[in-house]
Order: sequence, then structure tokens, then C-alpha cells
Amino acid sequence: MQSVRRAVALLKVFDNGPTELGVSELSRKTRLHKSTASRLLATMEREGLLERVPGTEKYRLGFMLLRLAGQVTHFGDVRTAARPILIELAESSRETVILAVRDGDEVINVEQFSGPHLVRDANWVGRRTALTCVANGKALLAFQPAAEIERILARPLVRITDRTITDAVRMRAELALVRERGYAQAVGEVEEGLHGVAAPVRDATGAVIAAVSISGPSYRVTFDRLPDYGRLTVQAAAKIANRLGFSG
Repeated sequence: MQSVRRAVALLKVFDNGPTELGVSELSRKTRLHKSTASRLLATMEREGLLERVPGTEKYRLGFMLLRLAGQVTHFGDVRTAARPILIELAESSRETVILAVRDGDEVINVEQFSGPHLVRDANWVGRRTALTCVANGKALLAFQPAAEIERILARPLVRITDRTITDAVRMRAELALVRERGYAQAVGEVEEGLHGVAAPVRDATGAVIAAVSISGPSYRVTFDRLPDYGRLTVQAAAKIANRLGFSG
């Protein structure tokens, strides 16, 4: 059991942190002896849970974790339903398309497809962000019960950039606007120079369970083009919802 706990501790270091880490850093962050960490990392590499970064001594998360994540039932179905729509959206928008789900007070990206541009977003799959900092988080939060929205807005809101909305009154108005137009937007709020829009995805019962977003650099995804991208996400979200059995 101790070995399992230690292995889990090593994996958790990658959660919302650097995507590539060496043995020394992992050992320091988990307070494990370097030889113990090295042995566990080698075992997880053999099992596909981790992989070596080519040309370095660093590790990153392996594809086996992604395969296992795909079996999680609470978002496995939506990923399967969304995949062809996301691919289509990435081709038509020519920008990065992401499917995200809520996990507590955060949003986690579970699927991503990129357009053809050489300059594109990094791989955001697995990244967690506060709901109020990104377009897909706002799209998820805006359609929650009023009491749940107020619970989150009662806490200090996370700031990532100078553009991140941290005032509860402004965020309340922002979420009302999301409900009015059907999609959310974030302009440099999670990363300077990154613009994005997102629309909510509903399941067969009508509950919002995911969000689909389009994002890209501000010189391509310009402010005046956000409504066009917003409409594309709304259309894509409706197609995914239809595949999940929603008929509203």
C-alpha cells in the first residue's frame, strides 16, 4: 500500500503543474528519497503511466492515463459523442477546439483538436482552471442553479492575468450575458493574448454537463470575430447535445 500511495503522490505532482519533470524535482516535491522515486518512476514508465521526454531525463504523463480517463463514465459518453463534432469544428474554425467538464470549482479539459496553423494553443488536455477564469468555465457556471453560482461568487475569485474578472458583481453580470447570448467569452483572462469562446453542452435531461470552446491568438481570434466563433460553438454544442439525446 505504501508503494501505491507513493506512486499516486508522484502522479499528482503533474496535476496543474509543469508537464515535464525530472527525478530530482519529483523527489523533492514528494519528499521521497531519490532512489525510491526513480524506481517508482521506472515502473510507471514500463506500465505506460509515464513516459520519458525524448532527448531528456524528464518524465511526462503517459497515454495509458488518457486511455483510463476515457473509461470514466461521467464524461466518457460525452467525449465519444463530441469527438466527430470537435474535429469538424476545428476544421471549420481553423483554431483550437476543446471539450471541458466541471470538476468541483474547476473546469478540466478532456479533449482537444487543433486547426492547421503553425502557431496554435499548447496541449491543454488535463489542465484545470478556476471556473471563472476561462470561457468554458463560464459557460458551465452560467447555467448552474443560482445558489451554486452565489456560493462560488462569495469566495475570492482567482486572478491569472490583469484581465481576469475578480469582482463578483462584474462576474454576475458576465454570467447573465452568457445566458442571454448562449455562449461565453474570455479575452486574455487565462493567458495574455489568448481569446476564446465557449458554449454549454446539455445531456438528455437538459443538464449542462460540458462546454465546447474555440480559442486562438488575439491577432487571429480578434475581438470583432468573437460573435462568429461564438455562434460556431453554439451550433457544435447543439449537435453534441443531440447525439446525447437532448431534444430541447
